[in-house]
Amino acid sequence: MLPTLAAALFYLIAAAILVRDVARGIDGRAWKIPAALALLAHAWLHIEAWHRTGVPDMHFFAALSLVSLGMAAVTTLLGTRKQLDAIGVVVFPLAAVFAACYSFFGHAPQPPMTWQVQVHAWLALFAYATLAVGALLAIVLWLQERAMRNREFHGWMRALPPLTELESALFRTLTVGFLLLSAAILVGAVFVGNLFQQHLVHKTVLSLASWLIFAILLFGRWRWGWRGPRAVRWTLVAMAILLLAFFGSRFVLELILKRA
Repeated sequence: MLPTLAAALFYLIAAAILVRDVARGIDGRAWKIPAALALLAHAWLHIEAWHRTGVPDMHFFAALSLVSLGMAAVTTLLGTRKQLDAIGVVVFPLAAVFAACYSFFGHAPQPPMTWQVQVHAWLALFAYATLAVGALLAIVLWLQERAMRNREFHGWMRALPPLTELESALFRTLTVGFLLLSAAILVGAVFVGNLFQQHLVHKTVLSLASWLIFAILLFGRWRWGWRGPRAVRWTLVAMAILLLAFFGSRFVLELILKRA
């Protein structure tokens, strides 16, 4: 319980500091210390469970918690420069909630996994976390563009970087997430034996569909300079499909059908 309480408390403190900074329109740095402490406590929660069982827990709530940990880490990394820390207002409370959910509901017997399957799972989790942060950046970009188009200059806009810098950060994040997702799909294709027997066919088809949308978006950005609302729409559609692929299938299999 102690790592869970510490993670949740420090995440909420970091989020509260960021809310204050965003409301004032300033790019503060005081949130970094509680955010770093929250990340350490959150990571220790999973390391402790891994040490106790001898295998990483990848069940539904554990995966949610790990993805939120990755999102919090990416947010903290992005927040070290150019006013990109504002998304922590959303990410840090989510990480606190998912860490608590894992602590209370997530522990379950984990079947043995080969190191190849573990590599596939970790790559997938890192990809989901990075692309989820990219989706949040896309939402912030859409809100900023809409406010400027309607000449609504709110105080929170002063805590954000210029549109061009925010857009560049969005596509850098999507590129990293896309590469991780590509690696996860490649490793899964090589080492996963029977997709139908392992109840992975829906996850695979939806993951490939999401991968294809991200690929088209990044190619369109490189070849034709796609940006603005088009980039936001493609990012959110691809991320929604990816979430359905992973967490939707796990929700049905593990929580409804009670299968590993």
